[in-house]
Amino acid sequence: MNAVDRVAGAIQAQVLSGAVPVGTRLRQEALAEEFGVSRTPVREALRHLQATGLVELLPNRGAVVRGPSAREIREAYEVRAELEGLAAELAAGRISDRDLLRLREAQALFRESVATLIARRAHRPEPWRDESVWVRANDLFHQAILDAAANARLSDTIADLHRSFPRDLTWAALSQSSALLEENVEQHEAILEAIEQHDPAEARRRMIEHVRSAGELVTLRFEQVVGGAPH
Repeated sequence: MNAVDRVAGAIQAQVLSGAVPVGTRLRQEALAEEFGVSRTPVREALRHLQATGLVELLPNRGAVVRGPSAREIREAYEVRAELEGLAAELAAGRISDRDLLRLREAQALFRESVATLIARRAHRPEPWRDESVWVRANDLFHQAILDAAANARLSDTIADLHRSFPRDLTWAALSQSSALLEENVEQHEAILEAIEQHDPAEARRRMIEHVRSAGELVTLRFEQVVGGAPH
């Protein structure tokens, strides 16, 4: 990932999690210092975010966060649920032994990362900050399903949606509770089981439920943070 994509992704996650409120002015100098880069990749990242509608570049004011509404987040997850449900359905009917092994390995890493995080939580009660392993495991799981679905147009459409609403937004909501993390693991296990049994309808149903559940958590978290922000 290059510097522009890294900075754009980090700003996007902060805005969509509600950590950076709508109306906030994004100063290039401060962002460059925060991410340890020059102002050039920051400027390009802000242009990319303007194209997605997340920020506005205003004359003499610089970049200002436009941000999504809770409704826009919920609608995006409704669409994503159907798309990823289709991917799971296709994967259940098409998955090869090799791809199934990849999916099992991804789920094992995902399960291990959550178990480690929960163990750390017992000794450090504040919310977790290091989400990188969880995000990687979660991405691998969903990517393995997309690869098994073997539909390039579907993969491109989901990737485009994730550019506006990245999958790792779920972390901001799940990291508040070990119970939510464990429930999330169980949802992944159920999806894997349906695909292992080559049951397309059940794989689709379970994936749709999983993504809709994540969407509600993300939306609720966004509403809580934005609702508690000073106006």
